[in-house]
Amino acid sequence: MYHLRGVVLPDGVERDLWIDDGRVHLHPPEGAEDARSLRGAFVVPGLVDAHCHPGIGPDGPTTLDEAAEQARRDRDAGTLLIRDCGVPLDIRDLQRREDLPRIVRSGRHLALPKRYIPGLGLELDSPDHLPRAVAAQAADGDGWVKLVGDWIDRSVGDLAPLWPDDVLAEAVAVAHEAGARVTAHVFGEDALPGLIAAGVDCLEHGTGLSTELLAEMARRGTALVPTLINIENFPGIAAQAAKYPTYAAHMRALHAGVSDMVAAALDAGVAVHAGTDAGGMVAHGRIVDEIEALHAVGMSPDRALAAASWGAREWLGHAGIADGAPADLLVLDADPRADLSVLRRPTHLMLRGRLID
Repeated sequence: MYHLRGVVLPDGVERDLWIDDGRVHLHPPEGAEDARSLRGAFVVPGLVDAHCHPGIGPDGPTTLDEAAEQARRDRDAGTLLIRDCGVPLDIRDLQRREDLPRIVRSGRHLALPKRYIPGLGLELDSPDHLPRAVAAQAADGDGWVKLVGDWIDRSVGDLAPLWPDDVLAEAVAVAHEAGARVTAHVFGEDALPGLIAAGVDCLEHGTGLSTELLAEMARRGTALVPTLINIENFPGIAAQAAKYPTYAAHMRALHAGVSDMVAAALDAGVAVHAGTDAGGMVAHGRIVDEIEALHAVGMSPDRALAAASWGAREWLGHAGIADGAPADLLVLDADPRADLSVLRRPTHLMLRGRLID
């Protein structure tokens, strides 16, 4: 059993916490007098990476052992809850491991042939097969389905939508009827109206969002995970796309406008959550970089922290710090709302009530 006293976020109230049998207690349980005291001044619910790919590496799909090492790097950076935003292998074994972050699985990316990164997604033979594929992924996952909303279409030389609007609407309805939520990868502008009108629950990246579409997202309660540290790769992607100059120019323009887009999303009242897009072009263990990037584009430190902690936890259906809640938390020696870099050096990191060395 552990005992600590500190300012608990987000409430900002100093209180005593006891950790016993993997859970938080706000009142001393039996045997509390023998609890080990932990040093710290601030206590934060475990961080969340809401767009993470344990199972994808720079060369494509990884082994399960490599995926476990990726998740371990995320954990050591303070990420104690991951929303897998599409992986090409079954990571249920990682969910069973008590030394790794909790994982919410989204299953496989749903795409079309030659319209996504090879080997990562399920490539459907026809757009009309999307509703059936969504039903299968909803049944197999943990309440989320991942669509590829747009990708380069080499026949037009630019980003283009994958799915007709009527098919999207049917597919999202199928997911909702099954109790699952839908998120979609989308970079450009053209796919956005159809995705939002279809009722997707979240957009990943969303670099092409306009003020009008952000207002509609806020009205519908559609969330945004902008993955800012991944958007920094857009100029490099453009530099390698000389064969498609329109696409290259488009990616540079989307990169140039992303800060204004996220600021506009905040002004519109869109729920923005932190996700690194770790795997492939982004290394695992960079959640604090994403938090600081959100702060740099206009989020207050408190709001940026919420986007990667208590706010994201509530969105994903996981508790923060409360009586009886799982003991997944960071103990810090200073207020992260005053200095976000404090998150890089926790005094203690606790997962399932166990201290992580």
